[in-house]
Amino acid sequence: MTMKQVVFGRRSKALPLAIAAVSLLVSGTVSAADPEGGPAGGPDVVVFELPSTYDWGASGGVRAYSVGTTSCNRGDTPLSWISSSNQHPVIAQNLYRVTLPDANPPVEHGKIEMLGMSWLKHGFLSLNQNGVCGTCTQPPMGGSQLGVGCSDPYSASLNGSQSGLGPRSEVNAFTGYFVYPHLVPTGTPVLAGRIQVRESEVINDPASFGYFVEGQYVSPDDAVAGNGMNNASHRQVTVSGTNLNTTGATFEGMPAIYAWQAADPAVTIREVIVPNEGLFIVGYKAGDNGDGTWHYQYSVFNLNSDLSGRSFSVPILADSVITNTGFRDVDYHSGEPYDLTDWVVDVNPAAGFVSWSTDNFATNPNANALRWSTMYNFSFDADSPPQIALAGIGMFKTGGPSSVAVYVEAPATNLIPLFADGFESGDTSGWSSFVP
Repeated sequence: MTMKQVVFGRRSKALPLAIAAVSLLVSGTVSAADPEGGPAGGPDVVVFELPSTYDWGASGGVRAYSVGTTSCNRGDTPLSWISSSNQHPVIAQNLYRVTLPDANPPVEHGKIEMLGMSWLKHGFLSLNQNGVCGTCTQPPMGGSQLGVGCSDPYSASLNGSQSGLGPRSEVNAFTGYFVYPHLVPTGTPVLAGRIQVRESEVINDPASFGYFVEGQYVSPDDAVAGNGMNNASHRQVTVSGTNLNTTGATFEGMPAIYAWQAADPAVTIREVIVPNEGLFIVGYKAGDNGDGTWHYQYSVFNLNSDLSGRSFSVPILADSVITNTGFRDVDYHSGEPYDLTDWVVDVNPAAGFVSWSTDNFATNPNANALRWSTMYNFSFDADSPPQIALAGIGMFKTGGPSSVAVYVEAPATNLIPLFADGFESGDTSGWSSFVP
């Protein structure tokens, strides 16, 4: 879609606060979902396969799972895998649910929600298997490295072994740095440190819901080489009783947010690179409610930004009527220090935006920011149809831009018309090379 196609329409009275600065970054050009065809420079660890899951049981209406992961080094240099140090991969595991769209009244427009997250499995030995994801070149340090073209499997039960799990809060996913030795999870023996999901949200109803697991590796030398954008993969699972059974292919280098688009082609995915930092991925869809209102649904996934997100803003008209606002996050657990308070919504037609936010870092370093390998949802109904606009993601920490911007569909546009005089007719006689 060209700028000419998107700039004309009713405009929001004001730019959302999160994107008012002129030094905006708009939708990045590097795709996490499009790994390079040839070897990357340096070590490049990916999740090649998510072969299985493990059901650990339940406590207090919450069930614990873990996910098996098979890694592969797609780079041209061995990857460090040194036990009892901070020079090995750590592995995040997540579970998502896609609600499928249904045109029957009442209209259900579909969405993706993050149901649960794990602590991080710390790697300790690479098996350097050959022929799984390519021809393995055995590394000089043996099991303390993952060789080029080599793979390493961790079973689902091993990835749920609590003694090997450390908190996400000790990891900078952009640089790959983490604290070692790591803390160990607290809580019930069944749940501590594993993917924790409300049992009521895991429903065997394939006509209405799809479920997906996700694995993501973070490793210091992979990050230093600039190869941290393709480290998350997803795979579908089916529900049988309380068990989750893997089905279909693992989508290498594609976080689970892409499963929403696969289930509903009306969903658009945008990738936003924070300058000199990490990657956010935004999915959105606007749907007609059939009653003079439209439903707007947004999902924002933080792949590896340590700056993290503290706000999300969408432009609206000065006379917009906004109803049915929604927010969903996912709960940290097992001793992570983070606040679980929901983001506060601010519907402000006079200022031209609806936004959600949490405390800033200076106020509360443990506020409920949108941290790495985590997805939050934002939604509302409005009495005006969708236009292309810029939404803003405000940063939680300092040390980079205060915000980044991303093209979405919104009830109003905040884009400034270009060549509005004579562009369509071809009459350029009134154009000037000077900005008035």
